[in-house]
Amino acid sequence: MSSTIAVEELRVGMFVMLDGGWLSHPFPLSNFRIDGVDQLEAIRALGLRHVRWSPEKSELDEPEAPAASGPVEAAAADTETATSQTAARRQALTEAEAQRQRRRRLQAQLEAGQRCERQHVEAARAWREAMDRVLAQPRESAAQSEQLARALLDKMLVDQDIGIRLVTGGADRSALHALNVGVISLLIGRSLGLADGELMDLGVGALMHDVGKLEVADRFRHAEDGFNPNELAAYRDHVPRGVAVGQRMGISAGALRVLAQHHEHIDGTGFPLKLAGERIALAARVVALVNRYDNLCNPQSRTPPLTPHEAVSVLFAQGRNRLDPLVLNSFIRMMGVYPAGSLVQLTDDRFALVMGVNSSRPLKPRVLVHDPAVPRHESLVIDLETQPSLGIRRSLPPAKLPPAAIEYLDPRPRVSYYFEPLERPAAEGGQPVELAA
Repeated sequence: MSSTIAVEELRVGMFVMLDGGWLSHPFPLSNFRIDGVDQLEAIRALGLRHVRWSPEKSELDEPEAPAASGPVEAAAADTETATSQTAARRQALTEAEAQRQRRRRLQAQLEAGQRCERQHVEAARAWREAMDRVLAQPRESAAQSEQLARALLDKMLVDQDIGIRLVTGGADRSALHALNVGVISLLIGRSLGLADGELMDLGVGALMHDVGKLEVADRFRHAEDGFNPNELAAYRDHVPRGVAVGQRMGISAGALRVLAQHHEHIDGTGFPLKLAGERIALAARVVALVNRYDNLCNPQSRTPPLTPHEAVSVLFAQGRNRLDPLVLNSFIRMMGVYPAGSLVQLTDDRFALVMGVNSSRPLKPRVLVHDPAVPRHESLVIDLETQPSLGIRRSLPPAKLPPAAIEYLDPRPRVSYYFEPLERPAAEGGQPVELAA
């Protein structure tokens, strides 16, 4: 149950629920326990008079119990405590307790997934609203784009590891592409230690990198292998058109460079200016790589899609001359060899779908395992960080998996990503533990 409390009466330890949408406050989550004075001050700075809070989920300091009055009472208390602890340990080992723990983990897993999906939908909606105003209200569109980039950054720049999670995604392919490029680019910028202003330029540029396609005919918005020179020139024209649109919007010079250079290659073979090396802005080099990765996984042309693992392999094998090595290495360190969305076979021969990776420790991702004995909706995502003896043997394309495994794992035709703050996992009796989000 929740109740309402005046903001000035909030205390550390209270579990609060902020209304108004994920983009309306700077916190990674809308529902959380206040763990410090800085969070209290941040809530009060929002200008709210009242907030909802849950007494049941709060952890407020309670008065200490009075000490025992003498040695007899202390001995009795010790005996009672020991007996109680023994009974609790025995109870924890029962099957009923194990089932309760499993249900709790399933519920936490469900809530974390739903929360991430809601935030992704909200961010996609904000991006679409900004894009819909570009041509008629360019300045207002720029303000919305900057607000979205700021909100994403505020939730990434936390003192926690960040997880990259596979999400369902919606029907708006352009929004999904922009968010994939924006989210992963910002996470790379975070890992590279870019300053706040540089991250804002990177975020706005990544989210709006294809804005010039609004002024290009539909059939030229995506390059096809069979394009003749005139058709290829019409496609490539989205870059200078994007710069012109960005200038009308009034976005920063750093963001404009991303729009102008996100198709340049460090070996000078890109377009439109054939820039090379450090003549290309670092933010543009980041977006160029992530844009290429997403187009390999989610081609908008008739090119067959690659799995995330295959796309990483292509970037490493074919892109080393065209892509910035520093950015490429940062991308692979963050996404892992088996990014979210990869179908894999584990070292115990079971098939699994990579659901998420810790961007700081990606070699042990979280996986959904095909287990015919467990209904799909009751399956726990296994965090391989808590399973020292279990790992990934190899990645597989969907055609290499048995039909039953494909039906169970249900890989989506489109790979869509979002991010979430993670707590450090801790194994419980050798059982897989889902990371809290």
